Amino acid sequence: MGDYKTCARTLAKAFNSDDVAFYFLDVPDNGGKTREQLWPLHLEVFEYVVCAHIHNGLVLSVGENHEGVALWMPPGKDIDDWFTIFRSGIWRLWFKLTVEGRKRYFGEFIEVLHRTKVNALGEQHEEAWYLVYLGVAPAARGRGYARKLVEHMTKVISPGGAPCYLESSHIRNLPMYQRFGFIPHSRIELGPDTCKPVPLDIMIRPRLNFTGKKNWTVTRWLLFQFKPFFPWLGGLVILGGIKYWMPQLDCLLGKNPSSFVCRYCKF
Repeated sequence: MGDYKTCARTLAKAFNSDDVAFYFLDVPDNGGKTREQLWPLHLEVFEYVVCAHIHNGLVLSVGENHEGVALWMPPGKDIDDWFTIFRSGIWRLWFKLTVEGRKRYFGEFIEVLHRTKVNALGEQHEEAWYLVYLGVAPAARGRGYARKLVEHMTKVISPGGAPCYLESSHIRNLPMYQRFGFIPHSRIELGPDTCKPVPLDIMIRPRLNFTGKKNWTVTRWLLFQFKPFFPWLGGLVILGGIKYWMPQLDCLLGKNPSSFVCRYCKF
């Protein structure tokens, strides 16, 4: 618990240029503050969020000084219940955010993310693990910390076959998640009516089926993993077809030498 501020600082640094993290801070009625001026409140938000996951979720870190941090919410848990909101200090944001900021955070951000998760997962909503935040301090990037954090939890979760869910605020992160079995599901926008909508990519790691029954979501995942090879496979099929059918076409056109024996017409 004593290291929660260090973990929060790591996430704040990791998301310091993230439009989703500043969606309810960088608002028209904030007096024209820059993101540098908004840093103290940006950091405070992550302190509350980390506390909420300590109370009701799971906080994982890697590195001597917690340079990589992942916040997970187990199945059936959430941070938007009133008990967790008060214990973590999230309620203080009601007084620290501007009018527009409160509207975006409490009236849109939390509600949209919750509704999207329920709609995307359907009946699996209560069974899914939720990767809420994953961040690495800029100075520690390139050490594989993000990969280690995701890999650790997928190994923990896989034996039970539970599905996983996440929102990614940057398209560059999608390939890493795909390597661990996450499938792109859809894309949503925060503030669709604003001058600068903020996109979020929804990804799901489907429930693993150990019963031997066909699971279409897993089949989709397997197809997605081999998608880059489809053009090569298609090319091989075409070449194989040409090699197989050309002699017979020549046979029909009377272009084969007299020594050629067609496997079908026996010429």
